[in-house]
Amino acid sequence: MQRKIILVAVIALACAASSEAKAGGYLYVAGGASNTVGEYNASTGAAIKVPLVSGLSNNAYPVGVAVSGSDLFVSTFNANTIGEYNASTGAAINASLVSGLNGPKGIAVSGSALFVANPGAVFSSGAATIGEYDASTGVAINASLVSGLNSPYGIAVSGSDLFVTSPFAGTIGEYNASTGAAINASLVSGLGNPAGIAVSGSDLFVANSGAGTIGEYNASTGAPINASLVSGLNGPGGIAVSGLDLYVSYGGNTIGEYNASTGAPINASLVSGLNFPALIAVTNPPASVPEPASLSLLAAGALGLAAIRRRARR
Repeated sequence: MQRKIILVAVIALACAASSEAKAGGYLYVAGGASNTVGEYNASTGAAIKVPLVSGLSNNAYPVGVAVSGSDLFVSTFNANTIGEYNASTGAAINASLVSGLNGPKGIAVSGSALFVANPGAVFSSGAATIGEYDASTGVAINASLVSGLNSPYGIAVSGSDLFVTSPFAGTIGEYNASTGAAINASLVSGLGNPAGIAVSGSDLFVANSGAGTIGEYNASTGAPINASLVSGLNGPGGIAVSGLDLYVSYGGNTIGEYNASTGAPINASLVSGLNFPALIAVTNPPASVPEPASLSLLAAGALGLAAIRRRARR
């Protein structure tokens, strides 16, 4: 009986460790004016490591963030680079993975491909591009994958589709992520300065900075599902989705969390006190790696079970 109790306890501890590892994703925030990137708990808003990435060149102004596995990619608007960092420690892997850009903003990663919105001169019409680079080496695959754009800002990739916001044109365009060919350059139009963009399944979420709303659209047709899913925001910019959680940077100092289906606030001030946050990214923690405290409990339980077995044999 005693051995059964200990065994049940060990199983319970294992389940608790797995649950703890899965709880609370990671929210990465490009600090913009703070010249840093911060990492927060996506469930509680608690700071995990702030700043996670620091020491950027003077007034680099990080705008875009994207995460792939253990790699964190950061676009710096004024330094004209894409840097690669360790997503857990913030250590630089290659702070100038891609250089020589012209005011890069939104970035997205899909497999080994890194996509970058390179708007060029502000308010320029038809001079901006979306470039594709090797996410490991930074080598250009096609620096002008999509061209002739009007100051693109946010980008998102879903399968073979690349979605791009153009704030000054008030549109979201859809392009082939492999060839750059336009699928629908005005998939969604008539928006109010669209900035950040995120895709989840067949849903496309867009931060309409000028209108103060988050809109939801059909990613295939561009038809509005709810053009004012979230409203009353002050200059929403960055946006990220994880399951039913929708994260939005707004007001120059706040990250809010909302229900991605209903738009209802979960925590409108999940993270506050920021310094002009720009674009954001969210990831889930690795489910297979328990926290150190959980590992200790599992070890203690296993030792206890082993001791009982030894006594039983005697």
